[in-house]
Amino acid sequence: MQRAPNTVILKSVLTCPNCAQKREEVMPTDACQYFYECTGCKTMLKPKAGDCCVFCSYGSVACPPIQEQRGCCKANRDT
Repeated sequence: MQRAPNTVILKSVLTCPNCAQKREEVMPTDACQYFYECTGCKTMLKPKAGDCCVFCSYGSVACPPIQEQRGCCKANRDT
């Protein structure tokens, strides 16, 4: 199934790199999510180097700002 152009997917399945727990989450549309606590092993996930958020690092779908090619909020987070 293809998505329509300019359609942003708001759900992503996060997969914990520590225990492989998968969980579908709704992504925020106005900010990047930097932290996520795994519901399985309670590991606190942070983005991999070069990624803006946990969805870009561990999700099945990139975050809405990246999908829309708006860039991410990494610059705002680092200030």
